[in-house]
Amino acid sequence: MPSKGVKCYTYNAVQGVEIEFSVPKQSITKRDLWTFTVDHLEVDKKNLSAFDFDGRFEFRVRRNDRELVHQHVTINTMTGGLGDGTMNIMTQTPSIFAEDLIICYGFYDAGPGHAGLPKQHQCYVTVTRNWQDWMRDVAAPGSAAAEKPLNRWVLPSAHDSGMNSLQTASAILQNAGSGVIKEVLSRSLPRALEVINKVADAGVNHIAPDIICALAITQKDSLDTMLKVGARYFEFRPARCHRQFQKVSPLEDTIYFQHGPIPGMLYKQFIHDIVHFLIEHRDEVVVVQHRWDGVPPECPRPSDDELRDIRNDVLRGRDVQVGGLDDLRKSIKDLRNERKRLIITRDVNQASNYDDDASATLDGSTIVEKLREMARNPPRGHPILLLQCQATATNIRDVVISSVLNSDVSTSPLLATKAICDSKILPLMKGDVGKNLVGGEGLVVLLNDFFDGGTADTAVSMTRERLR
Repeated sequence: MPSKGVKCYTYNAVQGVEIEFSVPKQSITKRDLWTFTVDHLEVDKKNLSAFDFDGRFEFRVRRNDRELVHQHVTINTMTGGLGDGTMNIMTQTPSIFAEDLIICYGFYDAGPGHAGLPKQHQCYVTVTRNWQDWMRDVAAPGSAAAEKPLNRWVLPSAHDSGMNSLQTASAILQNAGSGVIKEVLSRSLPRALEVINKVADAGVNHIAPDIICALAITQKDSLDTMLKVGARYFEFRPARCHRQFQKVSPLEDTIYFQHGPIPGMLYKQFIHDIVHFLIEHRDEVVVVQHRWDGVPPECPRPSDDELRDIRNDVLRGRDVQVGGLDDLRKSIKDLRNERKRLIITRDVNQASNYDDDASATLDGSTIVEKLREMARNPPRGHPILLLQCQATATNIRDVVISSVLNSDVSTSPLLATKAICDSKILPLMKGDVGKNLVGGEGLVVLLNDFFDGGTADTAVSMTRERLR
C-alpha cells in the first residue's frame, strides 16, 4: 500500500511536558528530558478509508495534561505531497510562547529523495523555558558567576539572523526583470546557473522567490523571538543592495543584511530590535560581529562611520552603551555596571569548525568528524570560537539543481538537514567533544540555522559548566 514517512525529532527540557506525534492509527508520545530523540511514523493508505488517500500528521504538546500546542498537516499517501494544515508553509511556522515556555518547531516537505535529499518528511519540536533572561539566571547580580569574564561564556547564535524573511527580497523582485534576476542569482548560485538559464523569462520571475526562500532563508522567527529563545550572538554582513537590484528597487538605498547578493533585514531595524530587547532585559548582553564573507563587490560596504551613525541614531536617549572586542574580557558584572551590554566587533580573527567540504553534507556525519578532529587538538589563541551546527547543503551541486527545479516555500535543503544535524551535533556538544573544545580561553559561540530551544539549552548548559 502507498505510504509516506515522517521522521519526528524532539528535545524537551521541561518536566511535566510530553510531545505526541500521530498519524492515522499510530502515535508516539515522548517524555524524555534533555535528550535529542528520533522516531518514525508512516501515513499509510491501509489505515485510511477505501476512497481516501489523505492522512493527517499532527503533533501536540501537553503540560500536566493541559494541551499547549496542536499543529497538523495533511499528507497524500500516493504523492507524498502536503495538503491543508498549519505546517505546510515553512515561513509560517513561528515559535510559540505558551505559559513560561517556548515551543520551536519546523516541518520539511520532502520530495522523492532526489540528489540524496530525505525521502521522508521531517518534523522537529523543541520545548524549553523562555530563555529571555537566561544570562541573569546563570549569573545573577552579586553571584560568583557574574564575576567571570564574558569570554568564558558559550553564547547561542542564530546563523544569518538577517535572513528571516523574504520581505526585502520580494520588494526588489517585484520590479526586477528576468535578465537582472538571472544575472544576480547565477553569480550567487553558480551551481544552479545551468538550470536558471534554461528557464523561460516568465518562469524565472515566478520561481525566483521560492528559489531564494529555499537557498537563502536560514531563520523563520522574528529577531525579538530569537532573543527570547536565547540567542545572544549575531553575525551581521552589512552592505547596500547589489547595484543591479538597486536600479529597480523601490527600497531606500541603505544598509541591509546581505546573504551573497540577496538582501535581508535592515541594519537599523536589527540594531533597534536588539536595543529594545536590552532595555527590557537589563541583565542580558548581546554580541554582534560584522563580517563580509561572500558579499560581492557589487554590494557596497558601509564605512565604520556610517554604521556608527546608524547605531547612534538608534541609541540616542537610550540607556545602553556599545562596547568592543576588548570588552569580551570584562566580567558580566562590569559590563552591566558600565551599561556596555551591546558588544560590536568586526572581522575578528576567529576559529571555526566550518569547512566547505565537511559542511556540504546531507546527514551531518562529516561535521561530526570535523568536530571530533578539532576536539583532539582544540584551537587556541582566538578571541572567538564558532561551533557551527548547520550544514551547507547549498554547496552540493545536485542539491542546488534539484532545489531550483522543485522549489516551493517548504522544500529548503537547509531545513532538510536541520533536525538531522541537530540530533547528532548538539549531543556531541554536551559531551566530551564539547568540553574539550571549550576548555581554553575565548568566547565560544554555538551557531545554528532555524534557531531553536535545543540549541539555546545546549549553550546554556555548556556555559554553566564552563563557569564552574
